[in-house]
Amino acid sequence: MDVASLYSVSPDYLTKYGLNKTAEPQKEKEGNFGSILDAAMNMINETNDYQNAAESAEIQFALGEAVSTHELAVAQQKANTALQYTIAVRDKVLDAYKEIMNMSI
Repeated sequence: MDVASLYSVSPDYLTKYGLNKTAEPQKEKEGNFGSILDAAMNMINETNDYQNAAESAEIQFALGEAVSTHELAVAQQKANTALQYTIAVRDKVLDAYKEIMNMSI
């Protein structure tokens, strides 16, 4: 999977989820599984919101309402990028889980 398009993720998104190294450090939340799970759930919810917005824009365009082709393309691209990012994170989590399970004790 090509994740090169993910380099254009906005700094606001990275700061919001604590992925930006230049942002102010989080207090005691680093390393806490609950905070990681919350961030993952927020990412899934945001991806779902983008998918719903793209579907809504497609329906409005099909009905002939005031949605331009540019706005439709932007909504679809946002949804596609969010989905690619979510899948890339999921794949990395699964790889990490498999590697942990293969460790010998």
